Amino acid sequence: MGPPTLDDVSVEGATVGVRVDINSPLDESGRLGDDARLRAHVGTLSELLDRGAKVAVLAHQGRPGGDEFAPLGDHAERLDDMLDHPVSYTDATFSADARGAIEDLSPGEAILLENTRFYSEEYMELPSEEAARTFLVERLAPVLDAFVNDAFAAAHRSQPSLVGFPRHLPSYAGRVMERELDVLGAIEETPRPRVYALGGAKIADALDVATSVLERDLADAVLTSGMAGNAFLAADGVDVGRATVDPILDRDATAIEDAGELLEAYRGKFHLPSDVAVERGGERIELSVSELPAGEPALDVGSATVAAYADVLDDAGTVILNGPAGVYEDDRFAAGTRGIYGAAAETDTSIVGGGDTAAALRRLGIEGFDHVSTGGGAALQMLTGGELPAVEVLRRCA
Repeated sequence: MGPPTLDDVSVEGATVGVRVDINSPLDESGRLGDDARLRAHVGTLSELLDRGAKVAVLAHQGRPGGDEFAPLGDHAERLDDMLDHPVSYTDATFSADARGAIEDLSPGEAILLENTRFYSEEYMELPSEEAARTFLVERLAPVLDAFVNDAFAAAHRSQPSLVGFPRHLPSYAGRVMERELDVLGAIEETPRPRVYALGGAKIADALDVATSVLERDLADAVLTSGMAGNAFLAADGVDVGRATVDPILDRDATAIEDAGELLEAYRGKFHLPSDVAVERGGERIELSVSELPAGEPALDVGSATVAAYADVLDDAGTVILNGPAGVYEDDRFAAGTRGIYGAAAETDTSIVGGGDTAAALRRLGIEGFDHVSTGGGAALQMLTGGELPAVEVLRRCA
């Protein structure tokens, strides 16, 4: 059973704390470089404000010490432009000034509080009972009537602003959270054949997803690409060359061995690249696996692989994408990702696992998917059958 949602609460005149995930890329000047995550939460915020709530928005941006660790003033300005209701900003999160600003809100008004990660408590992973006793939660909870968690992309974390408030307040899932749970929590109900297209540079993630879905008989086929695909080729006995193998082992010393164990257990389910693309003389050169090893690293799958994978996807009832097929940021090596994703978009049911996969879609301008997750780590957690702390506390405290 899912957690309570906005359908279960009356918010007119109530002060509602809403946790969102608007952690976004910043440009060289420190301004927002991509507002996709802000746009994702417009529906939840607009609904609450339309229904007469006073809304205090909590969010984080970046990590301590990182280039994108920044205040949220720019985010507030962008939300104010996006919403039909006023959005103000305070450079405090739970101080007396912040609490006073929340208490001064009128129905239909919102305020974005300062970056929750400016406070050391928020960067700790805590059980919900301990999170409920942090300064951030104990100071803010008394000025709130209810709490809404719409931050699916951060739901795999157990930080105070995500798991502490349900111990104090009636708490609900926002519309983003609700839809993500509905879709990713019901993969086993989607039409078959069900195909997982796993790529990217996070090899351990691809191996975890493959292991989980194959053990649970959720996958009829697994298409491998990206660095993960290179690991499977090496595990299958293909001499892909040191320039390709070394980066794999640098990331995960047991990746090739682990891929080999999966191949041995589920060989009939896996599809491996039949050709790859390398950079030679500044140009994209495609090589069949029979022409390997190469002195250059494999940076993409080739056109024969794209065609073979498109044939598999053409017969699929559902496709779940997690990870790009190559170094799509370089136009010379975006063809594999563009081709596989384009074919996947034509499938009856198509689901994108967020994170780098969603970023690739935006960069390449590929549309037409039934669901594009807002969360990479959280989506991965669900795809591998794990629990999300921020969701579990909503369920337990309902």
